[in-house]
Amino acid sequence: MDILEQLNEVQKQALLNAKGAVLVTAGAGSGKTKLLTHTMAYLIREKGIMPENILAITFTNKAASEMKTRIFNLVGTTSDLWISTFHSMCLRMLRQNITKLDGFTNDFSVYSESDSEKLLKQIVKDLSLPVDNAKHYAQVISFCQNHNIDVYTYAKNSKRDEDDSITVYEKYEQELKKNNAMDFDHLLSNAYALLVNNKEVLERYQKRFEYIFVDEFQDTNTIQYDIVKLLSGYHHNVFVVGDEDQCIYTWRGANFQNIFNFKTDFAPVKVFKLEQNYRSTKNIIESANKLIANNFERFDKVLWTQNEQGKDIECTKYYDEQNEAESIVSKIWAMVNRNEYKYSDIAILMRINALSLSFEQKLLNYNIPYRIYGGFKFYERQEIKNLISYLRIFTNPSDETALLRIINFPKRGIGDGAILKLRQYAHDNNLPLLSAMENLVQNGSKDYSQLEQKVKSFVISYQKLKALRNTLSLHDFVDAVIDEYAIKGAYSEPTDENTEKLMNIDVFINSVDEFEKANPSASLAEYLESITLEADIDYLGDETVTLSTVHSVKGLEFKVVFIVGLEEGIFPLSRSSYSQKETEEERRLMYVAVTRAKERLFLSYAQSRYLHGKRSYTSPSKFLEEMGLDATPKQKKFDYTTYISKSIDNNRFVKQPVVSPSKSYTVANMGDIQKKDTSIYKIGQRVKHPKFGEGEIVDIVDDGVCAEIVFDNVGKKTLILEIAPLEII
Repeated sequence: MDILEQLNEVQKQALLNAKGAVLVTAGAGSGKTKLLTHTMAYLIREKGIMPENILAITFTNKAASEMKTRIFNLVGTTSDLWISTFHSMCLRMLRQNITKLDGFTNDFSVYSESDSEKLLKQIVKDLSLPVDNAKHYAQVISFCQNHNIDVYTYAKNSKRDEDDSITVYEKYEQELKKNNAMDFDHLLSNAYALLVNNKEVLERYQKRFEYIFVDEFQDTNTIQYDIVKLLSGYHHNVFVVGDEDQCIYTWRGANFQNIFNFKTDFAPVKVFKLEQNYRSTKNIIESANKLIANNFERFDKVLWTQNEQGKDIECTKYYDEQNEAESIVSKIWAMVNRNEYKYSDIAILMRINALSLSFEQKLLNYNIPYRIYGGFKFYERQEIKNLISYLRIFTNPSDETALLRIINFPKRGIGDGAILKLRQYAHDNNLPLLSAMENLVQNGSKDYSQLEQKVKSFVISYQKLKALRNTLSLHDFVDAVIDEYAIKGAYSEPTDENTEKLMNIDVFINSVDEFEKANPSASLAEYLESITLEADIDYLGDETVTLSTVHSVKGLEFKVVFIVGLEEGIFPLSRSSYSQKETEEERRLMYVAVTRAKERLFLSYAQSRYLHGKRSYTSPSKFLEEMGLDATPKQKKFDYTTYISKSIDNNRFVKQPVVSPSKSYTVANMGDIQKKDTSIYKIGQRVKHPKFGEGEIVDIVDDGVCAEIVFDNVGKKTLILEIAPLEII
């Protein structure tokens, strides 16, 4: 097998010039992994470089494993090659040289994120600092480690008083050494310290690694970049591959400026551009180029492809998020039932996971298998499970599992010791845990006076809400629980993670509202039963639609991609409107989303959406116009055969579904699918759904297109009869 014959001309030139400093800017789908693996294989097979003299660094264990497999297929061995993530490489170096690092022995532990969090909280508590600040201290420590600066420099440049952060940082370092442990960030900083402070160790690795390869170079942070500079200081053969247009992790320390810095720090540098895309159609590539051209901080490169022109990109305006989800899911059903695609060929991508619930519900309605990629299903997210647990104690006061989940959330000083004492009090009085808390607050106890004070506010709020439960609507009661227990206040710190959690809570509130409208007489217990059923349904196997945020699918590809929620304030996020830097990051994220698609790309936005606790009218994302799409298609009277969106490559009109504000449901063009006889369904019939069980049709609506069905276990749902998996019983 000739290694060079498998590469295009630019890839060949980069491979043949691997000696010295090489920067390859590799566009999406341009074969960067192929170039890296073939270059390493060529050095081993044709140039006689020993495998142990090659170091390859990437960002995921999966990518490292794929590299090893490809190289093995080319040269038959990878046994002595160092191919790993940055963290694995640093851990290996530390294990081999730990005696050179003061304060640690060879059996040091590596702390997980939860281990580090627990230690940090204990330190904050011991220092009598506010426990709520623990997350901020964790962010300061991580920032210093990843940016390779000391905490004093950070504090000096900070706009806020960071004296406490310095104290916590120093104590944290001491405790890690005392525990003979390192966290993930410290693997990098300690490896850097090992190399800087031990000339013999540094020279040994420098001389060993004759060639160093770095994948996804745009995602390196400062300390990773500094480690690469150290290790390459003897042979100066550094081959890095990256794409500044796909840097979407600056929020966790990635610095795509390293690509630009590389040209200065490693001069002279040979630069090669991989611009041929092997993944997507011409239409998709052309729109991606138009989009990313609006960024200033990038190299001048333009993707091109020899693939076919492909079908036009469809951009659709929907009435609301329910309409958007219903239409997209029906389109997916039609594609699969026309045998055009399999479910595993299809992905629904979104900027924030708060948008997932409506899609999860619609996929469930039509028995379409799906998986949440790189995240949790909506009802399994921590903030939602916390809220559900609060509600469960009002329907089942004996639910100890629910109570223990939220007894100290938000923080109220009820730790493991207090819970142990509470259990003892409950046992002594032969009471369930919640009843024991009420009893303690009502009657007091000199032996448990301190515990009484800790649980008092929780109990008073519980009794207040219990008295209100039957006087409030379901929606208002859920609102009251959230307000009374200050649940949103637990996510008050302005971080991306907290913003998403608050959005998810708002989406949950909206789901309560929609359930109540469909089931006016339903109780809180019935609502909880309905979502428990949905949360418990899981699909196994690979034949599933992928439902994911864009961040979680970087590096993946799909034949069909739906990018949803393309509205200003969502994609791009609202905060980007105040910052050119943030806007460019959002645009790179959209570019990544677009270039996941191989054959079909569907973009959508809603005229109104429920977020931030209210329904608001929205405007289409600026990215649609930047891609050359008509971002404001006119809405026409509802008609299943009405289509109106402009093609991106000329001025003719192409077929595309448009939804009228007067209707809630639309179905995809069914094409060659044999029509289902929906006239068999009648009001009053009993039907069975594979997931929801049995129910009764109470109305046929939308000119016979949909049926309103009251299911015995999950309440009322409106389903499109053409695609609903219903059996008449």
